[in-house]
Amino acid sequence: MKKKVDELEDELRPEYDFSNMTGGVRGKYVERYQTGTNVVLLDQDVAKAFPTSTSVNEALRLLLQIAQRQQPNKPVGAD
Repeated sequence: MKKKVDELEDELRPEYDFSNMTGGVRGKYVERYQTGTNVVLLDQDVAKAFPTSTSVNEALRLLLQIAQRQQPNKPVGAD
């Protein structure tokens, strides 16, 4: 059975009194975060081959160049 909010134990120390804090805005930076972040999880074998974001980006850019050469009349990503 779920506990109601009133029944939850307060594990915070008394010096952490957030009730006096004002001005907090939920989601203040979410739009900026989403535009500048693109997280992709790699499988373990791929991560071993490309251990850094730089190596992943270089490999993908090379793949884009190869794909563009294969189909010069059709840009990559176009349907």
